[in-house]
Amino acid sequence: MNLGNLKPAKGSIKNRKRIGRGTGSGRGGTSTRGHKGAQSRSGYSRKIGFEGGQMPLQRRVPKSGFKNPNRVEYVGINLDVLQGLVEKFSLSSVDFDAFKLHGLVSKNDLVKILGRGELTSKIEVKAHAFSATAQKAIEAAGGSVVKL
Repeated sequence: MNLGNLKPAKGSIKNRKRIGRGTGSGRGGTSTRGHKGAQSRSGYSRKIGFEGGQMPLQRRVPKSGFKNPNRVEYVGINLDVLQGLVEKFSLSSVDFDAFKLHGLVSKNDLVKILGRGELTSKIEVKAHAFSATAQKAIEAAGGSVVKL
């Protein structure tokens, strides 16, 4: 081995553009950025949605509808789910902590009991809201309703 037949290790040489290394490299001068304008300058960053001065898509598309800023969102839990909980874990009362413990709601959710299914167990249900049918069904089964 001598200096005439030395070669770099396989994979150590990367075949990439070397920009801004003089006119002999073929990518000197403007360094592939073109002449003048914002994109040719260092430190340039384009705003999200910017389309080169053309009216951006999010401003061209018509807006419609109304988003109520005071909307209250509830997580609905039906009577059949409630009955399943009572049977599986033999509960006498169900409240927000029980729902959270069994993975039905998150800590910041509001709970509304809905009327799908049947309730046969006599239980006390504590929730933020109840539908009329759910409230009737719980009371018909001998249970009680408590609004949080």
